Amino acid sequence: MNFAVQWRKPAQPKGKSPLAMLFHGRTSNERDIMAQAGSAIPERVAVASLRGPIPVDEGGYTWFVNRGLGRPVGESLRASVDRIHGWIDGIDVAEFDTSRLILVGFSAGMLIASAVLLDRPDRFFGAVLLAGTFPWDNDAVSGTPGKLRDKQIFYARGDKDTVIPMDLVERSVDYLKGESDAILTMKLYPIEHEISSDERRDVASWIESVL
Repeated sequence: MNFAVQWRKPAQPKGKSPLAMLFHGRTSNERDIMAQAGSAIPERVAVASLRGPIPVDEGGYTWFVNRGLGRPVGESLRASVDRIHGWIDGIDVAEFDTSRLILVGFSAGMLIASAVLLDRPDRFFGAVLLAGTFPWDNDAVSGTPGKLRDKQIFYARGDKDTVIPMDLVERSVDYLKGESDAILTMKLYPIEHEISSDERRDVASWIESVL
């Protein structure tokens, strides 16, 4: 269950540190998402940026095979979800405070992060979900009512972002605001499919306030 991982650990941890797991988008990698989102994670929180297991022809990696943008093939999604849970169960994560484990995903990384969260919500404190969708219409993971009850969720996207199909975005927003029962913070930024400096600042403030 190994992944290529880029780490950032607290210089002087006091006891077991919380851990944030970063998930990049399609055609990206663990270094890119660390550069984009790593600065949004407070220094007292350890960061593990994972590389998706599937190489992409255009370059970079992804987490699942698509049957259309934002629409994963169930078998492929299930394989990555199981692999991520296996990694969390391993020795690399044992040194951290797993009661304060958060998922941070951008674009396709949001989809895999939300899939992992929906699959085993009991093992996560919450998630930062950016510019993507939940894993709808597949036979691997489902977003049933109350599945994220009392989970801390920060969700954000750009109001000029047209990459993810809007029907999936709207369905994700409706779920988060309603049936999920999550403790939700939602932001909309005047940007395209990216992570802005204002967004990073807001994520950092949110993590400090909840974790």
